[in-house]
Amino acid sequence: MRGISRRGLLGAGVGAAAALGIAGCGTDGAEKKGSSGPAQGGGSGTDGPVTPAPTKEDARPIGDGSTADTGKQPHQPDAPVPLEPGQTPPQFVVFSWDGAGEVGNGLFPRFLDLAKNHDAAMTFFLSGVYLLPESKKDLYRPPNNRVGASDIGYLTDDHIKDTLKNVRRAWLEGHEIGTHFNGHFCGGSGSVANWTPAQWQSEIDQAMGFVTRWKTNTGWTDLDPLPFDYSKELVGGRTPCLLGRDNLLPTAKRLGWRYDASSPGGIQTWPVKRQDIWDFPLQAVPFPGHSFEVLSMDYNILANQSKNSTKGMPSRYPGWRKQATEALIAGFTRAYETNRAPFFVGNHFEQWNGGIYMDAVEEALKAMAGKKDVRLVSFRQFTDWMDVQDPLVLDRLRGLGVGQKPAGGWNSYLRPAATGTASGTPATP
Repeated sequence: MRGISRRGLLGAGVGAAAALGIAGCGTDGAEKKGSSGPAQGGGSGTDGPVTPAPTKEDARPIGDGSTADTGKQPHQPDAPVPLEPGQTPPQFVVFSWDGAGEVGNGLFPRFLDLAKNHDAAMTFFLSGVYLLPESKKDLYRPPNNRVGASDIGYLTDDHIKDTLKNVRRAWLEGHEIGTHFNGHFCGGSGSVANWTPAQWQSEIDQAMGFVTRWKTNTGWTDLDPLPFDYSKELVGGRTPCLLGRDNLLPTAKRLGWRYDASSPGGIQTWPVKRQDIWDFPLQAVPFPGHSFEVLSMDYNILANQSKNSTKGMPSRYPGWRKQATEALIAGFTRAYETNRAPFFVGNHFEQWNGGIYMDAVEEALKAMAGKKDVRLVSFRQFTDWMDVQDPLVLDRLRGLGVGQKPAGGWNSYLRPAATGTASGTPATP
């Protein structure tokens, strides 16, 4: 983490963000009330048969019919296979979205369209309270906070319907639905940083309930269900403000989760497991014009440009947009041209500083898509790939530091004789 600016780590804490009513890494696209499938994207990289979209007749309702088991998710790649000896690793890129609420700004469908046009899969970390009407907010019992409290806003009825529509579409188009939990508490005694494993269990149970009982809570029994079994779909998440991970992990392990994306300040190297769960951190990437690096999330770039203000000087927007785009591309390029470490990008459906960070994500994705060996995947798809790799190969990949190339090239570096040990000099700058 050396060389990362203090403001670049605001996703890991509160700082000045709390004074702005922005909890650490953002408000997840919703204003608080009363306050200001893919072949390329797949885990195997092969163009196998595509599962057809389920029909209404395929749906087997679960519980009150808010969700339904529709069988295998469409637009998934073939089952991943281990790297062959000497094979160059793919360059995985995961674009993820915290909150995943559609609040009338059209950003959710905008990025679904972008993903579809570029054979990309993404992960949408849905906040459970985005499916709970404000009139029913007393159903939410957040740990260490008053009943019904939430540091992100409850959505209007129309926005809940829009969110349901887009979450439904996202899953049918091959994207992953994870969780961003519920109330997004980042400051004070009620912060998620202070929650116990048991309190995390309560928060997860409630998030699960809001997603799987939205018909009961809204009364909208005529709407189509979400086309997945959330108890099986949910295998990972990202905590609010990247806080509280240590106490979350025991609960996540007990629930059988496969990964966690809550770690701040990660470097661009190959991942490890913590408590038997894959650790997929936001990463420090080059920040054009500066000697320090910045986390690969829209809010953290903002914090280093407009000092946490979401409405900075409009005259600066073009330069900031260019800088944000170049930061993401620089992080991608550094990995792509050297150690091929997976590249993780975090976002919110927001219009901060005139929407420049949304433009930056779009332009960066377009610059990455279509390049040789690049796979734009969800966290779940990347987890599938990691789980089938030879542990000795993964150890060898972890021997490559940030920006380091394999000595002698991939064919030499990942041959059987080389992967039998993780010792030696693994790379050249």
